Amino acid sequence: MPDDQARPARYLDSASSEPLHPAARETLLAALDAGWADPRRLHHPARNARLLLDNARAVVAECLGVRADEVTFTGSGTEAVHRGLLGLLEHAGAGARLALADVEHSAVAHAAAWSRRPLRTLPVDRTGRVAVDVHPGEVVALQAANHEVGTVQPLDDVPDDVALFVDACAAMGRRPLPRRWTTLAGSAHKWGGPAGVGVLLVRHRAPWTTPFPLDDRADARAVGFENVPAALAAAAALQAVVAERDETNARHHAWIDRIRAAAAAIDDVDVVGDPVERLPHLVTFSVLYVNGERLVTELDRHGFGVASGSACTASTLEPSRVLAAMGALTHGNVRVSLARETTEADVDAFCAVLPRVVAELRS
Repeated sequence: MPDDQARPARYLDSASSEPLHPAARETLLAALDAGWADPRRLHHPARNARLLLDNARAVVAECLGVRADEVTFTGSGTEAVHRGLLGLLEHAGAGARLALADVEHSAVAHAAAWSRRPLRTLPVDRTGRVAVDVHPGEVVALQAANHEVGTVQPLDDVPDDVALFVDACAAMGRRPLPRRWTTLAGSAHKWGGPAGVGVLLVRHRAPWTTPFPLDDRADARAVGFENVPAALAAAAALQAVVAERDETNARHHAWIDRIRAAAAAIDDVDVVGDPVERLPHLVTFSVLYVNGERLVTELDRHGFGVASGSACTASTLEPSRVLAAMGALTHGNVRVSLARETTEADVDAFCAVLPRVVAELRS
């Protein structure tokens, strides 16, 4: 077996967190010296900070094709999810019903449970695509694309008069925003921005009311002191990845096709998710007769950092709710997601080593 220290791991877990983009690093270091003051104040350092915050909001808005006053920076993608969804429910009133897919991220599921609203779950097919079935007066929560299997959801099937929260944390930066959303959440560390920055979009004149205590910020949807340097760095990373997106996506889509084929060629391996209408950089497959944790550990020893288990729980030992909802094998699953710096050689090496590792673990 190769020595653990033989070479650095080939990182194939960008769906958990993308390495910091060089544009974000450069911007963050510069902004630390200029964006430290409270942007609410009137003195010169505060006005500098306010200018940087407004610039970050404008850059994100341009990248996403939305209005600048629809963009709010939060403390995380999870906070953006909670505010986006719960604000729609707050505005709809105590009797409002909520409909969400069986494969939503746990951040959405936990917010739904916390709201104590009547809840209806929407089933998904074997690819993880939801069957949109909306009842009048419901608030609906759906992903732009699934965080574990990559399947893109049919958001255009949601009627225009329905309040729709979209969790776009897995897709923001990698795909254009869907047409249909009322509120929407993204997470900067998923596209190469710094951790601790979420993006909340609230459509102009949307039926949204803050579900939490008010704060005296300039943006009524925000709470606490904005991390101005991190917000600016997140905006710089988003601008860079959007500019590179077409080229990166084409490369990643082709390489994921190779990995899908290599996994499917192994006996008793189930490759899941839509093979075409999917995120370009991500694939999940389940390996029968192999423990997922052992498979991930062995691949790591060979220099490949991948994920297993549920992508949205505290422990990867917990079975995947997403795969269970799809009717797919939950045992021995592996999620591979390509990073910006992944090379063709990395992909070829992974495809070569995977059958050997599976065979060794089954023997």
